Amino acid sequence: MAISDVKEYTHLTAEDVEQLGRELDAIRAEVEESRSAADAAYINRLIRIQRGLAAAGRGAMLASAHAKGGRPALVAGTAMLGLAKILENMEIGHNVMHGQWDWMNDPEIHSSNWEWDTAQPAEQWKHSHNYIHHQFTNVLGHDNDIGYGVLRMAREQKWHPVHLGQPVYNALLAGLFQWGVALHDLDIERIRKLEKDPKEMKRQLRQILRKGRNQILKDYVVYPALSGKQWKSTLKANATANLTRNLWSYMIIFCGHFPDGALHFTEEELEDETRAEWYLRQMLGSANFEGGRTLHILSGSLGFQIEHHLFPDLPSNRYPEIAVKVRALCDKYDLPYTTGPLYRQYGQTLRTIMKLSLPNKMSSSDQPEPPTQPADRKRRSDDERQSRRAELGGWSRSPRERSHD
Repeated sequence: MAISDVKEYTHLTAEDVEQLGRELDAIRAEVEESRSAADAAYINRLIRIQRGLAAAGRGAMLASAHAKGGRPALVAGTAMLGLAKILENMEIGHNVMHGQWDWMNDPEIHSSNWEWDTAQPAEQWKHSHNYIHHQFTNVLGHDNDIGYGVLRMAREQKWHPVHLGQPVYNALLAGLFQWGVALHDLDIERIRKLEKDPKEMKRQLRQILRKGRNQILKDYVVYPALSGKQWKSTLKANATANLTRNLWSYMIIFCGHFPDGALHFTEEELEDETRAEWYLRQMLGSANFEGGRTLHILSGSLGFQIEHHLFPDLPSNRYPEIAVKVRALCDKYDLPYTTGPLYRQYGQTLRTIMKLSLPNKMSSSDQPEPPTQPADRKRRSDDERQSRRAELGGWSRSPRERSHD
């Protein structure tokens, strides 16, 4: 069920919502004021570990190619490289580009400079993710992350026979996730409807081609070539590491947005939306999963997706302590706090993908039916979206800089 008025849905008064907003602002202020050298040490230590794993993984692969009986070294190298790619993609790259570490004033670990080890250019990711997704989370017609332009993930979305192939599209998206994300900011739907600015589309395509080319050369040409006669083994090992990272990233991200309890919203909810109402929408539109500290680090701290959507630019290592306070507020205001084991969250997500491959009349809903008939909601352009949240960070360069790209 898509929500058009979060206050009415939660049975909170306008004053209740504003008071909730003030209490969440207080949590933000407390964390901002207490950021310290210990937080800086966390991200610096993690970057050293990640780079050490990547170097050790590459080294083990090369050693296996030039030594007899090198298969154990190849397997170990593949595992270390896969782990390094997961850490760089999730806990480091994703969070650095959110501006979580900008307060350190370290030019190397800054959202304006970081370029991650994946196919999507950082600038385009910050636009599609920081700007669009985090401002308009789960708002139909505005948030392109609802199905990534490939899957039908809400009963309000109009069904088409092409959705019968969702199980196949989902498997392809999972395995090729970095490439699906690379194309995400292009907004294929707007291109198909001839609504995309051709100049901007060409600029983005040039960026994607350059970044994708560099990724392919690094993993599938340069390092295999260094392995000499064993180049095929190194190529396969690199492909395995990338596939591991893709599948893991896909599962973690989908578990934060599509389990039962992560609600969708109509664009009416955006009308005159206050900061406190934005907070409330983030709480209702996100889902957590449970696990130990290692699991949360490997998942980019997105097991605390609710806290991440409330405070996307606060240091990820602080989310566990923030979660305790947010959950207490949910209890205080009688709000749902959607969480559960990782396997259950993904199981619910996979069930939704399968159900929504069929027309609504052919599958039951785990929530009340939409109040209106499903509609083909037009995707909004940037000019049709209003910027709301300053804490989401810079997401694009100036028109002058674009013209020289």
